[in-house]
Amino acid sequence: MSLKTKSILLIFLILIADQTFKFIIKTNMVIGEERNVIGNLFILHFIENNGMAFGMELGGKAGKLILSLFRIVAIVGIGWYIRYLRINGASAGLVLSISAIMAGAIGNLIDSAFYGIIFSESYFQSAILFPEGGGYSSFLHGKVVDMLYFPVISGSWPDWSPFRPGQSFIFFRPVFNLADSAVTIGVFSIILFQRKFFKETN
Repeated sequence: MSLKTKSILLIFLILIADQTFKFIIKTNMVIGEERNVIGNLFILHFIENNGMAFGMELGGKAGKLILSLFRIVAIVGIGWYIRYLRINGASAGLVLSISAIMAGAIGNLIDSAFYGIIFSESYFQSAILFPEGGGYSSFLHGKVVDMLYFPVISGSWPDWSPFRPGQSFIFFRPVFNLADSAVTIGVFSIILFQRKFFKETN
């Protein structure tokens, strides 16, 4: 199997898994609903956000549009870079890591671009696909579906702590999705194996 085929296959597998999982969550849960998978260590916690990975966002409709357009530009750039790396004999590990990042970016872009058009809101009942009267938003203004929550450690900061004394803390607090995971794994793979990847590239 060629590296090009492996790259395309990895992107499609991540997208299929990401979008299938989001569709199941969106059509079977309401926002804020939780389902424990492994006790209190792994919880499906359905939320939606207007922005970037792990719930970060730019404010307002203008910020949302800018972020969606940025994703489109970034995806085109990443696609060009993957092609450049393949043509120039780059490490398979590097190409596949960047392919995972691209898949994650596309996964969240699909939410932003189309979910507002094809789904109803999820606040009081599970979302309806292609609702009568249209979706909850317009093109490029949809919300990203997140659901993976791992509150592995919870407790309170000691009163003597200089950082948030006496307040509660949870690790890991962010709620994310498979697309976010693909981006994170791709980035960490490049960081961890950068000497090997770029030595082979050179």
